[in-house]
Parts: sequence; structure tokens; C-alpha cells
Amino acid sequence: MLTPDDVTKMPQDERLRRLGDGPDTLARSIAGQTEAVLGRRPDAKNWAPKEVVCHLRDTEELFKARFDTILATDNPPIAPPDPDRWAEERQYLRNDAGEAAGAFRRRREETLAFMKKLASADWERGGTHPVRGKVTLDAFLTLMAWHDDNHLDQLRRALEGKA
Repeated sequence: MLTPDDVTKMPQDERLRRLGDGPDTLARSIAGQTEAVLGRRPDAKNWAPKEVVCHLRDTEELFKARFDTILATDNPPIAPPDPDRWAEERQYLRNDAGEAAGAFRRRREETLAFMKKLASADWERGGTHPVRGKVTLDAFLTLMAWHDDNHLDQLRRALEGKA
């Protein structure tokens, strides 16, 4: 699996292409899987496959909201999410993985359309994260491409019943 540094070194168009591939890779990964497999956690600490799918869906929505805020406000604060809390409060295990994957695809298409319209100077706009410091839209593109890889790997392991 690629590291965040590996992804950072990629040209912007390659990182955008990777974002475009995410929904298809996700859909192929869960195609034909039973509800029992999709809802089974590999252990007490790690997510079930459908929880990974729901996380990708909800994180995509969060990324887009952040981007809109960054373009509307100079250097806004960026609060980190609490993914485990989301999984519990949003009852990820009760969600339909196929529907969540479809929502992820639609949200990703919106994100990519947004990114493709950005002016070159907009890519350097950003917000301040309490741990990472200033995060530009270009850095978010890197983070998203790596985030997809990370969670698609997690999904693959969870489908195999591994942590």
C-alpha cells in the first residue's frame, strides 16, 4: 500500500484519477457479498465491511463541506471527525452497503466536479487543523487519495475476516 508521502509525490491529475477510481473499486469489492459477510466485524475493535463503506460515504460528505467552507472563508478551523462515534450514532451496521456505496459514488462525483472547476490559486487555500496545522485543498486531495487506499485495504481485510 502507498504511504501518504508516496501519494503526495504524484501529479495532481494522477491523484484526481485515483479519486475517480475509488467508487468502482469499492463497488467491485462488495459485489456479491452476503449481508452476513458485510455485517461481520473481524474482531471487537475493527469495523465490519459495511461500516467501512459507510465511513467512506460520510467522510466524502465531510470533505465536500470542508471544501465549501475553505472557499467561503479565509483559513477556517477544521475540526477532526470522530469516526467511531459516527459508526455508532449513525448505526452503520443497520445500513445497506450497496446503498452506501451508491451514495459514496454520487458524493465523489460532486467532489470531483468541484475540484475540476478550481482555479490554480484555489488549490492553495486551506484551513487549520488542530493536529496537522494548515491543510490546503491540494493537501486534502492527497489525503483523500490515501484515505481511499487505506480504507479499501481495510475493507479487503474485513471481507476476509481479518483485522
